[in-house]
Amino acid sequence: MDNQTSDQPSDQSLETTAPKRAKPVLLSSVAPDQPTATVPGNRQRMARGGRNQPLTFALGAIVVLALGFGGGWLGAASHSDNAATNVTQQKVVLEGQANVISTIAKNVGQSVVSVNVTSQSQSANPYASLFGFSDGGDSGQTQEDAGTGMILTKDGLIMTNRHVVPAGATKVSVTLSDGTVYNDVKVIGRTSDSDSLDVAFLQIQDTKGKNLTPVTLGDSGQVKVGNEVVAIGNALGQFQNTVTSGIISGYGRSVQASDSTGSSSENLDDLFQTDAAINEGNSGGPLVNLDGQVIGMNTAVASDSQNIGFAIPINDLSGLIDSVKSTGKLQRPYLGVVYIPITSDVAAQYNLSVSQGAYIPTTAQANEDTVISGGPADKAGVQPGDVITKVDGTAINQTSSLTALLDKHKVGDQVSLTLVRDGKTVTKDVTLGSAPTS
Repeated sequence: MDNQTSDQPSDQSLETTAPKRAKPVLLSSVAPDQPTATVPGNRQRMARGGRNQPLTFALGAIVVLALGFGGGWLGAASHSDNAATNVTQQKVVLEGQANVISTIAKNVGQSVVSVNVTSQSQSANPYASLFGFSDGGDSGQTQEDAGTGMILTKDGLIMTNRHVVPAGATKVSVTLSDGTVYNDVKVIGRTSDSDSLDVAFLQIQDTKGKNLTPVTLGDSGQVKVGNEVVAIGNALGQFQNTVTSGIISGYGRSVQASDSTGSSSENLDDLFQTDAAINEGNSGGPLVNLDGQVIGMNTAVASDSQNIGFAIPINDLSGLIDSVKSTGKLQRPYLGVVYIPITSDVAAQYNLSVSQGAYIPTTAQANEDTVISGGPADKAGVQPGDVITKVDGTAINQTSSLTALLDKHKVGDQVSLTLVRDGKTVTKDVTLGSAPTS
């Protein structure tokens, strides 16, 4: 489906057919057996012919004018018909687009829930004003937060953003699109606040015999810039299943999300950028393609601009989803490195010999340890200054990040890393650990 419209359909060629003009037939008044020389009768006949000739020309002119007028009228009518046809065709396109979005909203909406959280923490949720929705609350006070989640299994496994469920959450409830409320919801796990993957998993303890409708997961690796998408979520913490549409504006984005004071922040990597409006309360909701498949999870919005939102690609979450489904707990595969996705600017800044991959900066460059001591990468011999270019032979690029490739695996899996070190290619086998939860 294309947002662009044209005066003519782009998927078919149009033929322009001009109305045919009738050719006048001139009838001779001279009999074949009559002389044409000096016979008086001939002059007389010619005289009669001379009197009739202006009439003949006049009639011919009237015929031509009539045909010209008729052709002009037919041309104008044809142009008017074409304009009307084009308007009709454009309406069909717009109505078709509206029908697609309406169908997506209906089908996917039943798998989207509102997440309501009561928390007691030492400080207010620093990300509520940016990502979710909060009624405020001072340090040490009870706080109400609201966001969005998506159903993963019929028995009530739900995925949302970590910042929707603060570490001090004391009560979590979810509301289905049909108004059903479940108050007994368990937080299975959430990634640590320092983790670049902002995700949490919830479980409805008792669905009361109701089979819930899971979302259908797509392949975010197939998404291209310009693809149309639909965002569904809980707007402002109170309006369920608000639907917005737009396109994928970019991918592989890294952003730093912070509160209004800048006192707390988190780094988020490998995000889709979209101009589909992501409103307060949309966090944790699905970003869906036109087939109704979830290709991302709405996560952040740029507060100083209009219609710039960010979503986590679903492929970055697929390994965790499978792990939680099979084990009932959140265990994130852990490599134990701090890395920078390579762009042309990064390659130039650090004088790198490769244009794609994940660069592990030195301690001096990052002002922190970039290969965690005792972690899986450290045990396998990975060093600061290395560039990871492949995981199990799959190249790291803008559509396949290091995070996405690692998250296809489970804790305990062994992966083969291809590294560039001092201009040479080396290979290291790493057994993935479990990411710390704090």
